[in-house]
Amino acid sequence: MGNNDVIIIGAGHNSLVAAGYLAKAGRRVVVLEKRSVVGGTAITEEIFPGFKISPVADTAGYLSDEVKTDLKLDSQVEIIPLDPIASSPEPDGTHLTIWRDTARTVKEIERFSPADAAKYPVFVERMTKIAKVVEGLLKLTPMDLPSVGLADIRAALSLAGPVLKLGRKNINELLRLLPTPVEDLLNEWFESDVLKGALAASAVKDVTWGPQEAGTTFTFVYNWALSDNELFRSASLVKGGIGQLTKAMAETARGFGAEIRTDAEVKSIDVREGKVTGVTLANGESIQAGVVVSGASPRTTFLELLDARYLDTSFVRHVHNIKYRGSASRMHFALNGLPEFSALEGGETEGYLRGPIQIAPSITYLQRAFDHTKYGRASSAPYLDIVIPTVADPSLAPSGKHIMSVTVKYTPYALREGDWAATGQEIAKLVVDTIAEYAPNFPGLIADQTLLTPVDLETVYDAPEGNLHHGEMTLDQFFHMRPIPGYARYRTPVEGMYLCGPGCHPGGGVTGLPGQNAAREILKDAK
Repeated sequence: MGNNDVIIIGAGHNSLVAAGYLAKAGRRVVVLEKRSVVGGTAITEEIFPGFKISPVADTAGYLSDEVKTDLKLDSQVEIIPLDPIASSPEPDGTHLTIWRDTARTVKEIERFSPADAAKYPVFVERMTKIAKVVEGLLKLTPMDLPSVGLADIRAALSLAGPVLKLGRKNINELLRLLPTPVEDLLNEWFESDVLKGALAASAVKDVTWGPQEAGTTFTFVYNWALSDNELFRSASLVKGGIGQLTKAMAETARGFGAEIRTDAEVKSIDVREGKVTGVTLANGESIQAGVVVSGASPRTTFLELLDARYLDTSFVRHVHNIKYRGSASRMHFALNGLPEFSALEGGETEGYLRGPIQIAPSITYLQRAFDHTKYGRASSAPYLDIVIPTVADPSLAPSGKHIMSVTVKYTPYALREGDWAATGQEIAKLVVDTIAEYAPNFPGLIADQTLLTPVDLETVYDAPEGNLHHGEMTLDQFFHMRPIPGYARYRTPVEGMYLCGPGCHPGGGVTGLPGQNAAREILKDAK
């Protein structure tokens, strides 16, 4: 099959974004997805009859505003902002809730520390300025260090505004802070364990580090830079589930002329004389194109789909050395009613449950949860990040019923003892028991439940080692070092072949930025 300009492997959200931009620019694009549905990790399914669950990605607050506008997504999907953005119940029956409204949050913090309440608005203002600089980096094509060209310098000029607003003193602060543990950052500002735990949870939700590990301030700022509320984490849902967003992305791409094929598994990327020529499907069909873009992980792309003889040994070694280290599981519940958290008074429960709920009482709690992973064990007192999407969007479940989705940390992909078939059952029980400590009526509400372990995330969703970002989101795998040094500009050693997935800059989360950035570079090369 010919007559294609571009083949895109996989129909995850970044692939669909890239397809939309390329088709909009007049390229003949075909997207090939091995599953029967588009969306990759951003899908919505009826795992339980009548309950529409987003099994992996479930929040949309990190999606680029530019992508939403360019691909006309605002007119196709309704994004529901959640407030509060984090509610943290404590074992002693108290709770801290952080709202979009800073003044309202200050009143919450005052119950724990008047000094922290006074500092919180200053902290928000300072971190927002720092995050604006990082946000600018996320939209750039990384510089090809150490060879920086004039085009790189011109592109970097877009950072001038945020940098000037930051000021010399705060620029030094930014450079000092990014490599540090988030515990150090928060200890410099606050005294309350409750507040520090609530904030630090955002820094470790998507990495296999504890808050005392170097570089977690970077992940804290990264999430702040991408959030939809100029605070430390995103809190928004797509009405009908995250799958409605990727369906809209697919429809937009089709509207611009792209072809999207499901049940079309790519077996190999075809190369002749150092240049890509197309792909071969698992059924033996050959599809030709002068450009092939992979939304799969670097590991899958270079070690499974591409013949190693087209790559030098140094490149292959770097690919082998990419750190994945998935450490999160996802658990979903169909509930017959709302859990009643002891920390919340009956009349206010539903309002507080509209946003994410964090079982992260303190930095010490988070660190101890992480410490188990050093020894290949799952945490015995896990950090849980909980969303009950049906509070904001009742259409997701039958009347009077609810969905609860939980990100479970830390559950390392590589277990030292046993396997995930047995460990998964233990984790499922632990999650129920942990939630019950804070909401005693919870176990009696469960109509059905399922657990996705890191192995499930790898097997079903092609997340290597269960890492949804196709590579740890750490400072040593960011910007010009993502996915590997020398190949951070979406191009590969094979002429005509590109990457567009979360394994390349700026990384994971439902942002659309890797897809947008890759499409920009592909179109630039075609001029």
